[in-house]
Order: sequence, then C-alpha cells, then structure tokens
Amino acid sequence: MDVRQLTAFLAVVDHGTVTAAAPAVHVSQPALSQTIRALEVELGTPLFHRIGRGLVLTAAGEALTGPARQVVRDIDLARRAVTDVAGVEGGTLDLVVLATLAVDPAAPLLGRFRREHPGVSLRLAEPESTADALARVGDGRAELALTDAEHGPGLVFHSLGRQDYRAVFPAGTAPGRKTIRTSALVGVPFVTTPPGTSSRRLLERAHEDVGAVPIVAVEAGPREAILPLVVAGAGAALLPLSLAAEAHALGADVRLLDPPIAREVTLAHRDAPLSPAAAALVVMATSG
Repeated sequence: MDVRQLTAFLAVVDHGTVTAAAPAVHVSQPALSQTIRALEVELGTPLFHRIGRGLVLTAAGEALTGPARQVVRDIDLARRAVTDVAGVEGGTLDLVVLATLAVDPAAPLLGRFRREHPGVSLRLAEPESTADALARVGDGRAELALTDAEHGPGLVFHSLGRQDYRAVFPAGTAPGRKTIRTSALVGVPFVTTPPGTSSRRLLERAHEDVGAVPIVAVEAGPREAILPLVVAGAGAALLPLSLAAEAHALGADVRLLDPPIAREVTLAHRDAPLSPAAAALVVMATSG
C-alpha cells in the first residue's frame, strides 16, 4: 500500500465514481480502476460495493477512509515542510469554522493572514455542529477548526478569548431597560438554530440557569435567516455582538444581559505537527 493508492482510493470516496474521480487524480479511468483493484487485492477485501454505476463503501472501506486521509495529509505535510522552509509561500489550508464565528473573529483573522501570506489559499467549510467541526479535524478533512469547544480527544485547543452575546428583539418588543436579567428571557419566543448547535446550547443554558425552558418559535437551519427573521418580528434571538450591532442598525432592539452570556472561542488542531501555513495561522491567532 502506498500514498498513490490511498490518494486514488480517497478520490473515489469523495467523488462517488471512478469516472468522476479520475480527472481529480490526473489518470485515466481504467488506470484508476486498476489501482483500486490492486489495493483491494493487497488488503484482501473489497473496499467498495459496485451498485449500478456508483460505488458505496464497504465496512472495510469505511475503516480505511480516516487513516488514509491522515496518511495523505502527513505525506503532504512532509513535502511542504521541506519546500516551505523559507516561509509560508504556497499550498492550501483547510479550515472548518462555526457559522456564528465566521464574521467575528474568522473574517478579520483570515483577512490578515491572506495579506501576510498571499501565496496560501484558504478553503473554509461550515460544520453542522461543534462535534462535527472537531470530527473533521480529527479525521483529517480539515487541519484547523475555529470553534467553541475547549477539549476533545487527540486535539490541542488554543484560546482566542470570549465572544459576547446580546439579546436581540423585534423593534418595540424589548424590555425598557438597556440591561436585562437573564430571567427576562423566560416566556419570550425565540428564533434559534436546531438542537445540538452551539447557539442553541447557549440559549438552553441561559434558561436552565433560571430553571426554565426556552420557547422556540422558529427553528432555523440556515443561520443567515435568523437576523432577518428577528427584524421581521418572528421572535427574539441571542446573537454575537457583531451580529447584534447589525441588528441594531436594522431597527431591532438590543439588550445587554446580566449576568453576561458569552462563550470561549478556540482554535483546534490534532496533537501532531502542523503544516507551515497552519502553524503560522495559530501563531497569528494567539499572539494578539
């Protein structure tokens, strides 16, 4: 088994068919098929079920996927460590970023990184949840995760500070005081994300602290729909400070909370050597 075979295997996993995967690895369809068959012979088991024109991973194929991604990433890391000794000059850095962190702090941090390292391309993915973000780093799909988690098996976490939240209400519906107690949220209909997401957990914890359960008026899968829904009068929301400022500009009522609601923002990666680009981004993010 070699890195060429693993790269071919992962291309088929990611594209679903040999026909679609062949251009991605710059070989002909027959050559790619032969590479996969040779790998299966070496391992002594099929890696794919052939169903119609498509391919579906067998249990053995699923077991190989994670380790294969890590081997390919480590080989790439070794190559880049040699070629990029003089500096962060090229390549692609894969990151996964929680949607509520995309505006702040991701945008200014990544903008600064691109200004200082214009030869490096950034590829951002949005996870379904914090757990999904950590899983993508753990199995090698991404090298760094900008998240709100503070611990996870086999991962290293760097604290980037706290992200403050505000209570945002449709115009004319908020309590009159500029600062409200968390208990004032009880009984208020909320627009929020699905269960298991980071924003939903903050809302639930705020209510748990006062012995209540939030009223979910609108459960919005697309995070970008929350602010327009609040402005349109569908309900209140807990929003990061940057989005709360945008909501205020659109006419919504914004209130400080006592006690404050905030979460830790972290940058996570595997407990292993980083590519030069990832290492540079970690240094930039943690040096202030």
